[in-house]
Amino acid sequence: MKARTRVGPLAAAPGPVPAMDVDALIDDPGTGIIVCCGSGGVGKTTTSAALALRAAERGRKVVVLTIDPARRLAQSMGIEQLDNTPRPVTGLRTNGRGNRKGGSLDAMMLDMKRTFDEVVEGQATPEKAKQILENPFYIALSSSFAGTQEYMAMEKLGQIHAEAQRDGTYDLIVVDTPPSRSALDFLDAPERLSSFLDGRFIRLLLTPAKGPAKVMSAGFGLITNALTKILGAQVLRDMQTFVTAFDTLFGGFRQRAQRTFQLLQADGTAFLVVAAPEPDALREAAYFVERLGEDRMPLAGLIVNRATPEPRGTLSGDEAMAASARLRKRAPDSLTAGLLRLHADQTRTVEREALLRARFAAAHPQVPTAVVPALAGDVHDLAGLRQVGALLAEA
Repeated sequence: MKARTRVGPLAAAPGPVPAMDVDALIDDPGTGIIVCCGSGGVGKTTTSAALALRAAERGRKVVVLTIDPARRLAQSMGIEQLDNTPRPVTGLRTNGRGNRKGGSLDAMMLDMKRTFDEVVEGQATPEKAKQILENPFYIALSSSFAGTQEYMAMEKLGQIHAEAQRDGTYDLIVVDTPPSRSALDFLDAPERLSSFLDGRFIRLLLTPAKGPAKVMSAGFGLITNALTKILGAQVLRDMQTFVTAFDTLFGGFRQRAQRTFQLLQADGTAFLVVAAPEPDALREAAYFVERLGEDRMPLAGLIVNRATPEPRGTLSGDEAMAASARLRKRAPDSLTAGLLRLHADQTRTVEREALLRARFAAAHPQVPTAVVPALAGDVHDLAGLRQVGALLAEA
């Protein structure tokens, strides 16, 4: 297996920017997990689906997990509705040039609350699980608490990987991460949720159930009375009931989160940072790369998505603009002049995007890069995903 790039303090010295070999990545049997991350609106979902489809058609047994709320993945893969259960994608090519028989593709979309419920049901006794699942505070926590979606994405990834290791169901998991401005929230979420559940306030709520009678001092009574006035008696009772029942699961949450974090750091995992050829998106990409380096995560490369295609011909932007201006003086409605202006605009956009990529490469010369040109229309079916996969490989 080819070693992944490790960015950060031990990064390689500056040198030529390596090209990313997508087919080598997805064909490598040592690659078990591919995580596509990046800011919103850069094509992570499409990239994840295209990589999964290409890997499946080249012989891998693949499942792609999306937590993108846009739900475009289902439409592209011909599935009526994605949910927490992997569903087979039909219409794969199993032979022909570049493809090998034996591959398969399943797709699923994270159901945050269902995943949380499954964790509770799997770790608690039926009686305690029922008590937790019906608790109003748990319902709110599992449905809308900040960081729960990202934490449950980690849980689901850990579940799928464990099942794949046990049953051989899949040999490649492709993960489409949330479109979050806070880079790599799904790496931070387990620690945040664990800190919340293990915080002083939660420990305080547990004190009456766990501590000796003498703990119920006048001072503690004052605190409880103050909390009752702020939260209301019923809310406080619901929280105390939830925390008391949930306390036995804390250790399991931490252990699984740590195992999944270590799994993401392993050589069998490959992170792909997806960006658009725009200043803000590439700045976000730089932040992702640096954060991955801090956490010693294996980086496979950068995908610059939806790049402007280079126009045909050798005419420069300045030459095309000058020729357009001369023609317009003689014929203001000249179609040729308009086409020359479009050529000039496209050429200058290509040059600007190339400059942005060069700046990124200068700051991160060790990061393999693939540049994928923009398509004429939206991707809405397997044929479109197949085309994106081919462009990724050619890049």
